[in-house]
Amino acid sequence: MQGALRRMPVTIYCYLCALKRHLSLNGKGHNGVAAFTDRLREEGELLTINGFTDPELEITEIADRFIKANGKALRFNNTGTDFPVAINLFGSDRRMAMAVGRTDLDDAGREIDEVLKLVGRRSEGGILKGLLNAPRLLRYARLMPSRKRGRGACQDVIMKEPDLDRLPILKCWPHDGGRFITLPCVHTFHPDTGAGNLGMYRMQVFDSRTTGMHWHRHKTGANHFEAWKRSGRLMPVAVTLGGDPVYTYAATAPLPENIDEYILAGFLRRRRVRLVKCLTQDIWVPEDADIVIEGYVDPSDDLLWEGPFGDHTGVYSLADWYPAFHVTSISHRKDAVYPATIVGIPPQEDAWIGKATGKLFLPAIKMTLAPEVDDLYLPDAGVAHNLVIVSISKRYPGQGAKVISSLFGAGQMMFSKFIIAVSSGTDIRDPESVIASIERNCNLATDLLTQRGPLDVLDHSSDTFSIGGKMAIDATEKLPEEKQADNRLPFAGKNSMMDLAGIIAERFPGGTVDIRSPYGGVLLVTVPKSHKRQIIRSMMKDMAGLEHNDGRAVIVLFEEGVPLDDGTTLLWQLTGNTDPVRDIFFGHNLIIDARFKLPVRDNFVREWPNVVVSLPATIDSIDRKWQSLTGMEMVKSPSIRYMNMVMSGGAAINEDTSDGS
Repeated sequence: MQGALRRMPVTIYCYLCALKRHLSLNGKGHNGVAAFTDRLREEGELLTINGFTDPELEITEIADRFIKANGKALRFNNTGTDFPVAINLFGSDRRMAMAVGRTDLDDAGREIDEVLKLVGRRSEGGILKGLLNAPRLLRYARLMPSRKRGRGACQDVIMKEPDLDRLPILKCWPHDGGRFITLPCVHTFHPDTGAGNLGMYRMQVFDSRTTGMHWHRHKTGANHFEAWKRSGRLMPVAVTLGGDPVYTYAATAPLPENIDEYILAGFLRRRRVRLVKCLTQDIWVPEDADIVIEGYVDPSDDLLWEGPFGDHTGVYSLADWYPAFHVTSISHRKDAVYPATIVGIPPQEDAWIGKATGKLFLPAIKMTLAPEVDDLYLPDAGVAHNLVIVSISKRYPGQGAKVISSLFGAGQMMFSKFIIAVSSGTDIRDPESVIASIERNCNLATDLLTQRGPLDVLDHSSDTFSIGGKMAIDATEKLPEEKQADNRLPFAGKNSMMDLAGIIAERFPGGTVDIRSPYGGVLLVTVPKSHKRQIIRSMMKDMAGLEHNDGRAVIVLFEEGVPLDDGTTLLWQLTGNTDPVRDIFFGHNLIIDARFKLPVRDNFVREWPNVVVSLPATIDSIDRKWQSLTGMEMVKSPSIRYMNMVMSGGAAINEDTSDGS
């Protein structure tokens, strides 16, 4: 190859060599957000918006419309700053695969499976098999991150005075506590072991050089923070934005603690990540990042009152105390693009990141935790941790319960609130198929398992912060040893459900708002906001004991305003608003209270967060500018559908002025 190059005309040869050096030294041409958006544009996956769009609320409203309509990625070139904003980069299966450098994610999953099998054979087969597998494993060892001398593209431009106000940081939703950096790759390390971590923790901007650092108590960043606190020293932190989009995915991946996320990034991209040293902190970051924000957390500082924030749960996560991050340096590429995301009522962009994780890490679950698992699905409406559906190859009695127990204790899966296990052959992505499996195989007397355990700190339904009720449904096909004919009753048919609906509407004090039965054995009921806890609890006990001719029923109570014709919304509300230990009544029927739980109306001990929607004024403003900004036919605001679910107050519901007072 070198000989062929040297035979070229001298000017062309010199130009190619200079270009090669330029790419090698500066990392340009393939890895930044600008390059990724260029590729998306070439593939018909990007819409560029050149008209001015305000990072405060307007970008969110436009992005929400595109995300929920399965639309394109967006690049906003006129943000009132020197930096464009890119959003919805990961919001489709195709873009998600492109972001991690693959044509499809199943390919990467198969490769992870191969690596795990090689490691397994090496450990089980002795020295000979280890030697035979070593060359194939060494191929992956070459993908370990490397360190580069000098500066990287991420340090092309260094702000003389670091100023966060120069970045187009979004205020996403009207009751947010301020502007938030929503796609930060946060680099920390343990002061004693030196083990590094790449995590993603939202960052509220308090002034031009201070943000919050919202790492939850279960996260590695919080673990590192506690270690630095014990050491009595300042904690170095570096935050990168953008660069190769695979870094953003790696920061969200559920890797075991002390496993370098950049190994995963290199594996997915099939090339090693090159790191450069920060300018003011002893931390190494990808040299091709778009923006680098360096600084420290002082463990002796008073904590900051951070939030609220319209979160991926579809409601506001309410304000709480978190550490302060102090900025010491900001640098960026010459062609830097500011990457952002929004979260809120599902589905949002993070749903596709979750799908990617399911595909990539299923082989690890099968090999290390539950080999009988065939497939695993986290529906968008379950907002990552509220619902898991798993199918298994069942061979012996009790195997469904065994898998459920394994998942409840596995890494970040420990935050799961509801787990449904079904047998192979059930389409776990089809609600009707899953419901049919429950109706066919589930005995309400023996196959529903409830317990208490850890919950994500964003869970709002439990009486107690970060711990609460969980429920599992073993809907696997039952073997002879598991069948208890005297306890089994089928689920009631559609006609019985309509008869039951009439009885409930007649008996319910003050009436109901809407009653529907989308499936046999399932009845959905919305009740007025004015109904207090005593009325609801009395009625639930009454409904649990109602008997009818052909079987049992599952009756779910929702808040007035919840649309009963929208399956995604119903699943989001049921799994998000329910503590399975507190809110589920067992009797002849199964009754679930999926309403809001308000402090005054329901004697709930915590504040209840409001649903996340745009302001009517923001919706109207974007409606007027839609054609000029996008050149497309109008896409209706998703917030309009959920306006009836919003109650008076701000981020938290104010019962003094609501209908539920």
